[in-house]
Amino acid sequence: MSGMPQPRKRGMLCGCGLLGVGIWLSVSQGSFATFSPSFPSLSAANMVIAIGAIVMVTGFLGCLGAIKENKCLLLSFFIVLLIILLAELILLILFFVYSDKVSENAKQDLKDGLALYNSENNIGLRNAWNIIQAEGCFEKVEEWLDDNKHLLGTIGMVILVVQLLGMAFSMTLFHHIHRTGKKYDA
Repeated sequence: MSGMPQPRKRGMLCGCGLLGVGIWLSVSQGSFATFSPSFPSLSAANMVIAIGAIVMVTGFLGCLGAIKENKCLLLSFFIVLLIILLAELILLILFFVYSDKVSENAKQDLKDGLALYNSENNIGLRNAWNIIQAEGCFEKVEEWLDDNKHLLGTIGMVILVVQLLGMAFSMTLFHHIHRTGKKYDA
């Protein structure tokens, strides 16, 4: 990784770190931090593993494509970023369109989770509830989201700008390589 540009190196390391933390969470915590009893595979560990893997693969495509000046890898990097961007936009739109349904499902999942709280075979869930439930749950989360919506929006905009810059730079380098007539060397 010594020939990689510094920002891309950090991106790859962040992806590796997220992947490692996700695997550690999955192995050490089991079902701890399952977001929804109706979707048991939707846990913090699985989300971190998925995000880490996506960041690593995307960073690898961008790094290798830029270093080797490979048009195919740069185009792949652009397409992966475009797919991620479109998926984020679709999820955002669906969240706002179905926000009432999301709220109802969250309340029901919290009730279902409380029913599982006293079971002996689900210590991870009990620990998660003990950490999270120092105060009232659903209203507190809604209040926190409402209080921090500007921060969350800012973080989302920063991520959007970084994605758009990555797409712009990959296309700029792609067209530069295309104009200079470089061919792929095996």
